Amino acid sequence: MLIGLTGGIGSGKSLAGDFFKSKDIDVIDADDLAHNALDKEGEGYKKFLEIFGENFLDESSDINRKALREYVFKNPEMKVKLEEIVHPIVQKGILNFIKKSNSKYRIIIVPLIAETKSSSFYDRVLAIECAKGIQLERATKRDSSNEEQILRIIKSQASTEERNKIANDVVVNNGTKEEFMINLEGIHKKYLNLLEND
Repeated sequence: MLIGLTGGIGSGKSLAGDFFKSKDIDVIDADDLAHNALDKEGEGYKKFLEIFGENFLDESSDINRKALREYVFKNPEMKVKLEEIVHPIVQKGILNFIKKSNSKYRIIIVPLIAETKSSSFYDRVLAIECAKGIQLERATKRDSSNEEQILRIIKSQASTEERNKIANDVVVNNGTKEEFMINLEGIHKKYLNLLEND
């Protein structure tokens, strides 16, 4: 069983991923694959330089991701070019993960399932949701970004309603970490039951 785990920025997707890993479930994060694709040793680095030039390199020849993020936000046509480099690498990584995985079920963390209309790729979609104020607080703390940048990201992502429309399961993460873990425990048991009764 393949689960797509989705949610807005700061909702708690990584924390949920860590929970499932602690239950011996194989988890991969599409954002990590995308990040690695542009590393110096990454598959997309050379292609990136061919299209974007060296404008975004820092003194160590690494890509300055903050500057790049700002740039593609303002230049949608370049965002498309960036996605054309990164997406095939991410897809390859995901297919590789599925092939190698042998846990009872597997989880792929993908923030943009609703946006990319890719819910049919998964057996089930699990959405992690939280109130916008909490999202803002968590994301600004974690990414040391300002509120305006985070709000812009929230705006560019699917709404709670849009995500919940494609989700089979929804966990709300507005409370304490302990409460979140208890809710995830319930979801884990539900998935094991579904597998047993399959």
